[in-house]
Amino acid sequence: MTVLQAPSHDTADGKPDRDSAVIPEKPKLTMDMSNSINPVLQTSEHAYITTALVTIDDEAVEAAAQHINERLEIESYTPRTWRSHALHICPPEPYDPSLPETRRSLDWLFLIASLNFSFWSELEGTPRRYGVEWREGWGSEKMVVHTGYWSLVAAIDRALEEGIPITDPAFYASETQCPDSTLAHVFRAAPQSTEGLPLLVERIAILRQNGAILCKHFGGSFQGFYDAFAARTQREGTALQLVKTVAETFPSFQDSTVYAGQRVYFWKRAQILVAETWAAFYPPAAGAPHPLFPGAAGPAMHELTMFADYRVPQVLHHLGLLRYPPALADALRAHTPLAPGAREEVSIRAASIVAVERVRRAMRARRADTEEISSVLIDFYLWDLAKRIEGGTDAVQGVRTDEILPAHRTRSIWY
Repeated sequence: MTVLQAPSHDTADGKPDRDSAVIPEKPKLTMDMSNSINPVLQTSEHAYITTALVTIDDEAVEAAAQHINERLEIESYTPRTWRSHALHICPPEPYDPSLPETRRSLDWLFLIASLNFSFWSELEGTPRRYGVEWREGWGSEKMVVHTGYWSLVAAIDRALEEGIPITDPAFYASETQCPDSTLAHVFRAAPQSTEGLPLLVERIAILRQNGAILCKHFGGSFQGFYDAFAARTQREGTALQLVKTVAETFPSFQDSTVYAGQRVYFWKRAQILVAETWAAFYPPAAGAPHPLFPGAAGPAMHELTMFADYRVPQVLHHLGLLRYPPALADALRAHTPLAPGAREEVSIRAASIVAVERVRRAMRARRADTEEISSVLIDFYLWDLAKRIEGGTDAVQGVRTDEILPAHRTRSIWY
């Protein structure tokens, strides 16, 4: 069994923070479930102050809150919008946990979240960058080359269409049933691409590790993991509690670093796994209880933060929410890599989390309805907006914007 090593994080005192992510013999779900404070927000607020580099423009926060509120209403943008993406596999409705399609949907969501990191390319903006050639969407006859995050989704969907059970944890955990050569085939690049999928070796190690944990302790599926969580919380568990449980159980989801002597939690993929599961199973009827979070308090999605990656910070800067000092802006223009755990990288990620939380609170103050706005929905919208801007099909209008700087480049398994 491959042992996954987390990347070395340089700390403020210059000493590496090297966490070995090994498969636990028996996952212990011991996190404090009574605490509704998200350590991601709590420690990011501290890191934002401590790094003292990227700043947040409060006037831009108010402008962005008004703009995003209006766009969500005009575009009828809701959690159900997740189901409209052509490559997403949507679970059957109404929710029925006994259906094989429900289990397959949950396993698809888990696999995508496990590998949802590091898609930026050294060949950005050229047809030679890593891409995956497949259908434009399920049911489409048009073949296109998908890049970025969509290259991962297209590769998984293409493999399923080819009859490769790539979403089955028992399959991808097994080096016999699913040798490395099969995984290399699954993630093969389009003919014109001259680079492969970044961090393929690390991705394979994560698949082996996560699949082994699911098979050994949770009946070989993410549904089994969720069922264990639901039983433990008497089906009253919140989204944040599920995030904590994911992060505790799967080492490759333990996205954190140490800066200035304090642990800073980001949990990008743990939060996005729970958020996309919430969106994929979001009920069609307004006000209906969520089938996976039926407790009286609902999922409490407002307890989660945005997902600190490299694409959303880019659009946050474009909207004027994030202010970069000249030296950092110059480094981004020059595509200078930022080391994991470096001051610049921690500051960008922490400031993004704090900024979106401030936007969420400003939006909540403007809304007359009783539905709690979440940083999750704001992140979903901003990420979609960033991809449309990148593709030249959209532009921000009605608010002051800044230059679109290149996204920061940090090669990491965390995002």
